[in-house]
Amino acid sequence: MPEQSIFVWQGGGQGEDELLAACYRNSLNLAREHGLESIAFPAISTGIFGFPADRAARIALETIRAQGQGLAVTLVAFDAASARILSEELDE
Repeated sequence: MPEQSIFVWQGGGQGEDELLAACYRNSLNLAREHGLESIAFPAISTGIFGFPADRAARIALETIRAQGQGLAVTLVAFDAASARILSEELDE
């Protein structure tokens, strides 16, 4: 079995932003490769893995805007605070 790396926030100096962006990019590419028309994402890594929610929302939206053409993308918030952060990032 290949080694799995667990994506845990380590303070922002360990390439976490790029790893999170790559997660979204890879998922979007897989969706297209499989002929999907839509995809939904939770707030990846913002729960027990500790990625700051505002930073994660910004990365998610930037990556989806750059790589999500042709797909209907739904972002799913865990709670009201996460929904507010996503909404604020969408407004910017």
